Amino acid sequence: MKRILRIIGFALLGLLVISTFMFLWQKSKPKTISYAIVTPKIGDIEKSTVATGKVEPRNEILIKPQMSGIISKVHKEAGDIVKAGDIIATIQVVPDMVNLSSAESRVERAQIAANQSKRNYERDKDLYEKSVISLEEFEKVSLQYKNDQEELRAATDNLSLVRTGITQSSATTSNTLVRSTVNGTILDIPVKVGNSVIQSNNFNDGTTVASVADLSDMLFIGKIDETEVGKLTPGMPIEITIGAIQDRTIPAILEYISPKGVEESGAILFEMKAALSIPDDIFIRAGYSANANIKLDERNGVLTIPESSLEFGGDSSFVYLVKNEEPQVFDRHNVTIGLSDGINIEVTDGLNENDKIRGAEIIEKK
Repeated sequence: MKRILRIIGFALLGLLVISTFMFLWQKSKPKTISYAIVTPKIGDIEKSTVATGKVEPRNEILIKPQMSGIISKVHKEAGDIVKAGDIIATIQVVPDMVNLSSAESRVERAQIAANQSKRNYERDKDLYEKSVISLEEFEKVSLQYKNDQEELRAATDNLSLVRTGITQSSATTSNTLVRSTVNGTILDIPVKVGNSVIQSNNFNDGTTVASVADLSDMLFIGKIDETEVGKLTPGMPIEITIGAIQDRTIPAILEYISPKGVEESGAILFEMKAALSIPDDIFIRAGYSANANIKLDERNGVLTIPESSLEFGGDSSFVYLVKNEEPQVFDRHNVTIGLSDGINIEVTDGLNENDKIRGAEIIEKK
């Protein structure tokens, strides 16, 4: 029995040794690598880049009040279309107590003077009609009466202006009415009823009551890398894609390239602006994020190969020409290259349409 077990043990050990040897032998065999065969083709190469940015109105006008006070009424809301002169808000003036007291005193003095000149006028008029005084004396009294009446009206208007910001003579053009200065769409009204506002002066910009812009005149504003900015020229066409508007591209014309770059995250970027030609059936809101597809260069009807089949060594570029297909044998061959689109690349010298070159490695599925 022991002898049988010994024989079985030796047999298993021998089988294990043979299996190990076969495995190592298979692993040590040189692996045959196969490559796809590629033929150069005549085609077009287009190099483009994408600039990210947003869409903004060309001119966004900030509407400021012409006097300080408190918002008593808001007549419009964001999104409303307005014309120049339309009332956006009304301001209630908070009078300055010193100016108010002075204006009230002026009215009192003017009223006293007007009352006195009225009595003098009525008295002298009666005397003149009875030929007691001369025409010259009566005209002096009459002129004084008119002057005092005019001063009373002016003082009353001034008091009304100090109190409410409105005078009887300019009620329809009062500074308490905040009006749009341009035609367009209201983008924002950052104030509410009860908010205090101040007019602009030499010391501050004043409170913005509304912002208005023409949404039919929009610009793409983005940034482009320094390695590509030299290929841009004003007037070149651009295609704009907006994430909020699916499956549509909007044509644009490049208008502006900043002469100065700004460093962001280690890269030097230049601002660019392009004017959009917005179709009638598309409504674009201010602030949409957008991408600009910019064609930097192109070649038409040139010899091309897949860029993956190209290799580099120092300052040279080369491919492997097929000398034999079965088994595969290749010969290194220098070529001169041109424009690349990241997938295919132009070959300007060293190949023709009849050549065959080594492509990508064929990976066998297991």
